[in-house]
This record gives sequence, structure tokens and C-alpha cells, in this order.
Amino acid sequence: MRNNQNTDKFSLQNIEISVTYKDIKNIHLSVYPPNGEVMISAPLHMRKDIIRVYTISKLSWIKKQRQKFQKQEREPKREFLDKESHYLFGKRYLLKVVTTTGKPSIQVKSSSLILSVPKNTSKPKIKKLFDEWYKEELQTKTDKIIHIAQKKMGLSDISYGIRKMKTRWGSYIRGKKKVWLNTELAKKPIDCIEYIIFHELTHAFEKTHSAKFKSILSHYLPNWKELRKRLNELPTSHVDWEY
Repeated sequence: MRNNQNTDKFSLQNIEISVTYKDIKNIHLSVYPPNGEVMISAPLHMRKDIIRVYTISKLSWIKKQRQKFQKQEREPKREFLDKESHYLFGKRYLLKVVTTTGKPSIQVKSSSLILSVPKNTSKPKIKKLFDEWYKEELQTKTDKIIHIAQKKMGLSDISYGIRKMKTRWGSYIRGKKKVWLNTELAKKPIDCIEYIIFHELTHAFEKTHSAKFKSILSHYLPNWKELRKRLNELPTSHVDWEY
């Protein structure tokens, strides 16, 4: 039985498969970082037994993809201490913690990140400060990139937002003409961020990752495969991403 009108779940050899029913013609399978979550997009009226048989036929590939993600390097848990490494747009910075009686802040100076916080500030509060700072930094960079990408692709009036996401670097909501970007992208190189933006904007032309989708993306961003490979090989967060 389906959990609701549009989604379903089942297990196969201890692997949980999430199914989303959409207004599409063909079934599509994806395995997402960081933990190898398996998600299927299926036509609205496709029977569950057909989806299960399809998944069984792809089981070997699914296991290989999951193993690749599970072996992928993870960032160490952040303790927000002096000399700790943090990344911004692909560049490594060393943290310097400074006590202040003023407003908490994070500043980039040469190869350092200066964290100014009141004495005895808790780690959750510092983490929240970093999350907000990363979001602001990413928005500053992506404003121009999205504008240029839309113009290049002949698109207009597409808005975007930044938030924590569980399984994806980005998403495109066709009905709202909106791109969502994962806050974690602020840690990645600019050209990888550009790849995600072009990828999501391509969904304005094609819903699924079909041959047509890849052809359109290749036209506007010929080296997208190299950028995708580079992005997926970079260390992922030590914790699961959250919505």
C-alpha cells in the first residue's frame, strides 16, 4: 500500500527505497550522497510490483553507488577551536577564536576565519552563527551567477533560496519557478556551485535527467560531467544534511 497519494517506501536486501509518483512517462532511479539514499521517481499509476522488479534489476548498480558514498571522505566534527580547519568556496581557512563583548561575528582575514563571540558561548549557538554566515556568503556569490546563467539560457523571473537540504545539492520547483540551493555549497569551489545552478535551471526545460536534459546542460555547460565528479569527490559533512 502507498503511504499517501504520491509517495511509497519498501526495503530490498536491507536497503530502503523511497518512491515518489509523478506525472512522468518513465521510471528514474537515483542514489544520493552523503549516505547513499535510494530514491525512485515513477509514473503516477505504475504498479509497485513493476517498480520492485525494476529495482532488483538495478541492485548491483545501487550497491556500488552506496559503497562509493559510504567510503567518501567526511569532514571532521567541528568543535570551533583555534586552528580548526573550515572551508569557504573551496579554500581552507584556520579558525581563530576571539572573545568579544560586542555582537558575534565571523570575518575572513587572509588564510584565517576570525570568530568573535562572547566568553562561554555554547557550541550550538556558534554552529547557528556559522550556518547563517555560510548562507549569507553563498547568497552573495550566487546572486550574480544565477543572473548570468538565466540570461545565457534565455530564462527570466526564476527566484532562488538557500536552505539546509537532506539529500541534494539543489532542486528546482517548476510550478513556482524557484531554485533551492543547499547551504553546504558555500564550502565548495565556485565552479561546482555554477554546475549545480546550471543543472537546476536545466530542469526549467526538462523535468527528468533524460538524454534531452543532458544535451541541454552540455550545450550551456560543456564540462558539467567533470564538475559533477569533482563535487561528488569532495568531503561531505560529518552529519546528515537536514531540510
